[in-house]
Amino acid sequence: MRYSMVHQRLIVVSVCVGVLTLCASWVTAAEPAAPADKGEAAVRQASARLAEAFNAGDAAKVAALFVADGELTDDAGNVHKGQEEIKALLTQFFTKYPGAQIKAEIDSVKIMGASVAIVEGVQTISTKDGQASSAIPYTSVLVNRGGSWSFATCEQYPEESPITPHEQLLRLEWMIGSWVSEASDSTVAFSVRWSEDGNFLLADYESKIAGQAAIKSSQRIGWDPVNLRYRSWMFDSDGGYGEAAWTPVDNSWLLKSTVVMPDGTTGSATVVFEPLDEGKYLMRGLDRVLGDEVRPDFEVTIVRKPPEAAK
Repeated sequence: MRYSMVHQRLIVVSVCVGVLTLCASWVTAAEPAAPADKGEAAVRQASARLAEAFNAGDAAKVAALFVADGELTDDAGNVHKGQEEIKALLTQFFTKYPGAQIKAEIDSVKIMGASVAIVEGVQTISTKDGQASSAIPYTSVLVNRGGSWSFATCEQYPEESPITPHEQLLRLEWMIGSWVSEASDSTVAFSVRWSEDGNFLLADYESKIAGQAAIKSSQRIGWDPVNLRYRSWMFDSDGGYGEAAWTPVDNSWLLKSTVVMPDGTTGSATVVFEPLDEGKYLMRGLDRVLGDEVRPDFEVTIVRKPPEAAK
């Protein structure tokens, strides 16, 4: 479980607003402009003080670093307004998670005149024993009052969990099962299943020509996280192999495939899978080239095999 989502109450170190004009209500008077480096150092010090108070488990001290009507928004979108609400929230949090620690890595500090500063970075919040932690992106806005920087509002962004290979492949789950394609002189039967780890789809093919076993093939379909696309690899019993890049197009799938024959001849083709209903889809082969020879296009209907009768 993400530590930052416990009770939707994990807190960030600094604060942000979506529109800078909101800061006007927190700025009482403009301060003389300070050198950029000095202003940035003061803002970083303010963030460090908040982290120190948080790591000490001092809810009151953390809340006091906000302006009186400051706002804190957690990563679930809950808004806590005013020092008293912020203090109550932190008190509850520190009671449930004593010794929790926070560390902020500031990516940028932008000083807007003499009254407003914008801070962006990543905060890592961890349990006392260090067994659970969460890195949370954040943006903050601080306002300058009387030469001292205070936190005006606070918002943290939800930590996005990467989509797993299994979740990516759910779009192809309709292929799972046993299928057959029949022509006048040939039959191709194949079955598709999940791999044991659930991160690939595995297919086994067997083709017969005039009733004689011709070739067996195995295919592995997966998600390519580098190129952000679906990809498959095919291996034939005669020593040939191939691969294809899969692209979803409307209700169909377009495959750009290449093949290497046992004798070293190479080929390529475009294959289109178009589901017709739950138990049938159309497969078309286009732009087929093998060596120097252009092969004719083809179109075949693939049907799901009915369950075998119980013996």
